[in-house]
Amino acid sequence: MDYLQEAIQKAREQGKSGIGRTPSPGEKMTRVSLPVSGATTQPSSRDVGKAPVGELPSPSEIKYTRTRQVELDSGVLALNRVIAGSVSDPQVEAYRQLRSHVLTAMDRNGWNTLAITSPQEAVGKTTTSVNLAISISREMNHTVLLVDLDLRKPRVAATLGLEIDKGIVDHLTVGEPIENILLNPATFPRFVVLPGMPQGKHVSELLSSPEMKAFMMEATKRYPDRIIMFDLPPLLRNDDAMVFVPNVDACLLVVEDGATTPGDLERSLDLLKDAELLGTVLNKAR
Repeated sequence: MDYLQEAIQKAREQGKSGIGRTPSPGEKMTRVSLPVSGATTQPSSRDVGKAPVGELPSPSEIKYTRTRQVELDSGVLALNRVIAGSVSDPQVEAYRQLRSHVLTAMDRNGWNTLAITSPQEAVGKTTTSVNLAISISREMNHTVLLVDLDLRKPRVAATLGLEIDKGIVDHLTVGEPIENILLNPATFPRFVVLPGMPQGKHVSELLSSPEMKAFMMEATKRYPDRIIMFDLPPLLRNDDAMVFVPNVDACLLVVEDGATTPGDLERSLDLLKDAELLGTVLNKAR
């Protein structure tokens, strides 16, 4: 962990990012650096099969008439470390703290769009996205839409155990009505998923297309109390994430303890130097 702090400090001194320091009065930045569990962390056998969801009373006032509601498999959620709906897992507190940091910054600035990315693959970016989205959805003042824009390797649907046959690209390219693609995990009434399906090429062109801009305009204006989150590709894989980042209000960067190198972190901070970077999430902390 020390090398990550050193890299963040170096980037801060070079003026590349505000991560790792307390903001000055009136500055639009919040420090977020929390250890949360990653997607590759497997629960013990006694945890598998326990429902990590549905343990808190859920609001009943939301009625979906066009969005398809689906049931979640508690065993799949446990294996994929989707724990944000639990009241018994002590690690959930990390996501609640992360939620508080994020919502404080976003509410203060009137923001409602948030991108989550990482330097490289397999650091737990999607697990963080899903758990944070669920956690925010359980905060009564907001609903959440989680959009999977890691279109080369989408993982949101699989992480939740959802079977899909359409994704956001069907809406962007062939005009599939968005209500035919959206899914509401019934256990979380204030949480809606817009999944992605794997795309082999031209992803960055899709992410910067007029159709994407039209989708963003519609999504952000229709529900003013909705937080719209985007699970983006890793920054250093290609330019997919970078072409989309200018469309959102703020970003979170997920890094992995013991795996993210100082060089990768510095390159990522440099790529995000013009973004409103809320902070880092230190994942798989040991």
